[in-house]
Parts: sequence; C-alpha cells; structure tokens
Amino acid sequence: MRLIYITFLSTLFFSCITTSEEKNKTIISVSIQRVYTDSISIRAIQAVNDTVVWFAGSHGKVGLIEGKTPKLAAIAYDDKPLEFRAMAKTSNAFFVLNIGSPAIVYKLGVNANEASNIEEVYTETGEKVFYDAMKFWNNKEGIAMGDPIDGCLSVIITRDAGLTWQKLACDKLPKSETGEGAFAASNSNIAVYGSHAWIATGGKQARVFHSADKGETWEVFPTPILQGGAMTGIYSIDFYNEKIGVIFGGNWEEKTFNQSNKAITLDGGKTWSLLANGQEPGYRSCVKFIPHTEGMGLVAVGSPGISISQDRGATWNTISDEGFYAIDFVNDSIAFASGRHKISKLKFIKK
Repeated sequence: MRLIYITFLSTLFFSCITTSEEKNKTIISVSIQRVYTDSISIRAIQAVNDTVVWFAGSHGKVGLIEGKTPKLAAIAYDDKPLEFRAMAKTSNAFFVLNIGSPAIVYKLGVNANEASNIEEVYTETGEKVFYDAMKFWNNKEGIAMGDPIDGCLSVIITRDAGLTWQKLACDKLPKSETGEGAFAASNSNIAVYGSHAWIATGGKQARVFHSADKGETWEVFPTPILQGGAMTGIYSIDFYNEKIGVIFGGNWEEKTFNQSNKAITLDGGKTWSLLANGQEPGYRSCVKFIPHTEGMGLVAVGSPGISISQDRGATWNTISDEGFYAIDFVNDSIAFASGRHKISKLKFIKK
C-alpha cells in the first residue's frame, strides 16, 4: 500500500435554507467567475461550499480550491501519470479513481482541519479495464462503475468506508450487450438516492441499470435515448428522489443533434419519456437537478454551453455558450463547473 502525504485543508460543509420567495423566482441568467486555471482537463468535481471545491483531473492532478489559494497534488503510478475522471466524498474522506489500467482507487483521508495522506485501496489491471464514475450512498458504502468485461458491467463496491472494494461477479449483474459501454465524461454515469443506485450506459445500447438495495441485486431498463453508434447514448444521469430522474446525452460526434438525447422518468427508472425532442439543447455531458426545486429545475452543461429548464425538461433555454464538462451544485443559486483547463463558479441570477 503506497502512502502519499499532502497538506490539503478542509472546511465545514455548507448548508443553505431556501425561502419560499426564492423558490418562486425564475432564473434569467448566469454569471461565471473563473476560480482556477490549469493546463489539464477536469471532469470530476465535488463542491463543499460556495468558496471550496475539490477536483480530480488529467495528468494525475488532484486539488482543493479554497478561495484564491489552490492546494494541489500530482499522483503518478510507477512514474506513469494517471487520468482521474471520477471522484466521490464522504464526511471524512475523498476518493479518486484512475480510469484505465491499472484502475486505482485512492483514498484521501480528511481529519478535522487537514488532509492526512492518500492510500491505494483498490487496483485492477487488464486490457479492457476502463472506469467511468463513482458515488457514495453514505459514509460507509460506495460504488464505482466501468465498461463491461466478460459480458457485464464492471462494478466495485465498498461497505467499510472505502478501506476495501470488491468487484461484483457477472452472475449478479444483468448481461451487457455487445458494444454497450459508458462515457467517462463528467463522473455522472451513476446516480444514488437512499438505498438506490442507477447506472447509465451508451454506445450500441443506451440503458439504465438499477439497484434498490445498494448493489445487492440489479435490473436493467431500456431507454429511448439515441443509441447504436460508438459515441451515442446516455452521458449523464441524476435523480431528484427515488422516483424522479433525468438522463441526458446524444451524439458526441454531432453535438447540435437534439433528437432523442434527453428523457425523464417518474417511476424510478422503469420507463422513460423523451423531453423536448427535436428542440434545443443538443449534446450535453452532465445534467443535474437544481436543489430545492421539487424536481422542476434542471441544468445541463457540455462543451456547447449551459442550458436550463425550469419545467422539468419540457422547455429549455441556453443561458451561456461557455463550455463545461461537469457541474456540482452548492445550493439552488450557486454551483461549480469544470472543463478544459478550468473550474468556474456559477451564480444563477433570479428574478
């Protein structure tokens, strides 16, 4: 087990109480403030409060942006730079995951006011190894997913706060179809709520895998999302509660194409209905429900820009052409977004 000592600082988590007056206001625009610039690609972020955000990026770089002072570490494996596109947090630890072989989960232990060290807690090698996303249900139980190997998705689970991870056997998972996979575009191929987990796929098939018992048993459901091509399918999934969920994607090779690229479920992922089919926006790599909006507010980001819906996806408005890969909300007015060479703070202006 390798230990990498660093000197990050952590802060208390931020909470926000939204008044009923604020809930009734409409978002009309967004202000974008650059908080970090680097030469790397950043596809995984975790917001702590309105001034603090963690990130994991390319070239093995992991960082904590706190105000104007970034705290950074670069991790290499046998002198080989790593590619981090997935990360997750608990109340006392952060986890980052290298996507390719070797797929390595690093645990960053966080005490009251400082980070202690990084430990390798899972390693997997193989020609087809490729991981895409990671989430935690609670402080003890977490899940990460990757592309299929031997006919099933790669799914690893921890039950001991990330100290150890076990890969699920294929006989515990629905069979994957030939050419079905996932996209490591924004660390949002997995959504969790309560004891539920949902995994979104793309490629030859665009489906949603669901577990109601924290990964013990699984089922899979078809979706109407564009599929069949190598770069088509679902790129992102999010759930507001155990019933209301959204999927977003499209065709990375034809980003303006806006048919069959977004859908909603009201029954926990069993059935999906297309949203604003043939209407803007086209391809987006990450979609999130806006907090405290009763599942009505949605924001989708991608390299073509930032789009927002305030009627559960029935209509959309592109409020910025600035491109991002991923978004993570602090509250219903503030979020952080990451992209190529940057992390920005987004403030949604209401009227």
